[in-house]
This record gives sequence, C-alpha cells and structure tokens, in this order.
Amino acid sequence: MNKIEKLIKEFCPDGVEWKKLGEVCEIKRGRVISKQYLEIHQGEYPVYSSQTRDNGKIGSINTYDFDGEYVTWTTDGAYAGTIFYRSGKFSITNICGLIFPKDKNILNLKFVFYWLQITTKKYVKDGSGNPKLMSNVMGNITIPIPSLKTQEKIVKILDNFTKYVTELQAELQARNKQYNYYRDMLLSEDYLNKISEKIHEIEENSTLALVSIKEVCIRQRGFSITASEMKKIHKENAPIKIFAGGKTTANIDECNIDKKYIINKPSIIVKSRGNIDFEFYTNPFSHKNELWSYSSNDDKILNIKYLYYYLKKNIKYFEDKAISGKLPQISTGITDNYKIFIPPIIIQNKIVKILDRFQELLSDTKGLL
Repeated sequence: MNKIEKLIKEFCPDGVEWKKLGEVCEIKRGRVISKQYLEIHQGEYPVYSSQTRDNGKIGSINTYDFDGEYVTWTTDGAYAGTIFYRSGKFSITNICGLIFPKDKNILNLKFVFYWLQITTKKYVKDGSGNPKLMSNVMGNITIPIPSLKTQEKIVKILDNFTKYVTELQAELQARNKQYNYYRDMLLSEDYLNKISEKIHEIEENSTLALVSIKEVCIRQRGFSITASEMKKIHKENAPIKIFAGGKTTANIDECNIDKKYIINKPSIIVKSRGNIDFEFYTNPFSHKNELWSYSSNDDKILNIKYLYYYLKKNIKYFEDKAISGKLPQISTGITDNYKIFIPPIIIQNKIVKILDRFQELLSDTKGLL
C-alpha cells in the first residue's frame, strides 16, 4: 500500500466514494506544435510534450493555450502515463493530455495529481511497441473521493513529504559529488606520490609502487551453473552467496558446491559482461564461471578494498576496453595486467577508512528516501 492509500485509509476508516475520472474531471488533449512552429513563434510561454527531461518542456512560444492549475500526462511513447502538475500559462502538444476538476468544491486538483502519479502506469498499453495512454482509458480510471477537507489534509502531508524527499535527493547528490571528488583526489597518482614520500622519510621501503593486479592478487575462477539450477537450490538464509551475471544471485548450502570454489576472503568480483562493474564482498561466496574475482595475496602489501575503490574510480578504462557485441565484455587479461599505484599499507588503510565513512553517509541519506 502506497502513502496516499495509507492516508485515505487512516482518515476515512469507513471507506470513501469512488468515481471514474471522466465523471469528475474535464479531460482534454493538446494540439500539434511542430519544431518549425516553435522556431517561428518563439516567446516566453512553455510548451510541454511527451519527454520527461526538463520537466517535459520542448520550447517556448509567444502565446498560450492554458492559464491556471492543471494536471497533464504523456499519452504516447516511452514515458506514456507520466503525470505532471502544471501552473501558470503554457501549452501542450497533441501527445499530452490535460485534466482539471469539473467542480473544485468536490475535488482538489493536487489530490488528483498525487492519485494519478501512483495509478496511471498500470493502464498504459504497449500496442505495436508504442506505449499509449489515451483519453478514453484515462477517463475510466477510478479515483477515491474523500471529503474536500480530507483531500486538502492529504495534499498538505504529501506536499511536505515531497519537499522532504527533494531536499534529501539534493543532499544525496551533493554528497555523491563530494565523495567522487575526495575519492578521485585520494587515489590520484599525485596525491599518492606526495603522501608516500612523507611516509618514506619515516620508514624505509615505503615508496609508491606501480604493479599489475596479477602481481599482488590471487584470481579465483568460478564454476558452471545455470540460472534454473541456481533457482532450484536457492535457500533464503543459506550461508554461501552465488553471483551470476547482472544482479542475479542465489544463496546455497555448502553441500551444493565443490569446496574448492568457495571463497572465504574479502574479494572483488569482476562483472565482466554487459554492465562492466566491480563488487566488493566479504562473506563466503562463489560465482559462475563467466565471472572472476580477486583477493589479496598478502594483506600486509595490499588492502583488497583499496584496490576495489581504485578500480571503481577508473571503471571507464574497462568500459572502453570492452569488446563490443551483443553484450560488452572484458577478458581476464584486461584486469590481470591492469597496473595500479600501491602506496604503503598504512596509507591504503587510511584511504579505505575515509571512503568507507563517505559510503556510510551516502547510505544513511539513501535510507531516508
């Protein structure tokens, strides 16, 4: 149950009247507005179409078709069924629809907006590969009609919640930028050289080394298992996690796998096909033979999580090296021979501690959304 449904149930425990949207709202469509028309009639009033980028705006013209508060939706294309709250003077194209209450003493427009936001997607029809949500379908969507006072109370709560989420998203974006900045700075050759030189003044053999991954890591291979086999032996609380391509995983018991394939050290899993990526994992695990993983062959020389952060920072290198085809793919040679800067272990540990803390802050913010 979503937030608006919970609020309706809370404020209206005895239930509410339901009506079709077409019974309580006027439903209209926009008009054809071509690129040429936009160029010839440039002005200050926005024109909205079926895209979602820039809030759906495709340009501005010197006239407007609507003035006031309305709900609009995209009728065609990949974003069909996307709902927007509009106010002011604007126009919409023929692949947009417009909604407003027939009687504002019965229905609050913002309440309609919040209800349709969580409803319309399930009414989109994907005929001939072109998703659509036409006016007749929109008109048949049912909407609860609590008292106007209750609608206003719900709208106020959801407005505050939306503001809260927007602020959190802005904070998360700022934290992401800050994290990326410090990660890139801490793992830059210049910084690692400077800090290694300072350590070298205190300890011998503490210079910055440039080595390939295969020199400091053990590469583990996976085993052959199909998706159907993984599904068959999956147990929710089993101790061994099995990684496959993409986001596919399964939990299995030790009896379902040859022990030589179980990895008990903190390791980096290389997702080598499709969306090239690296994942850090500490609990017992294994993976399919299309993946491989690395663990440190000497924890006094390499903190494996330092390598994980280093690889994540430089992920574009591996994306660029991927062989294009049905799915982009990299080979073990690409990662085995990749050279990394390894400062003294004391520096690696410090960098990992700092970046772990940043990750915690990002997770805290995401958890509130």
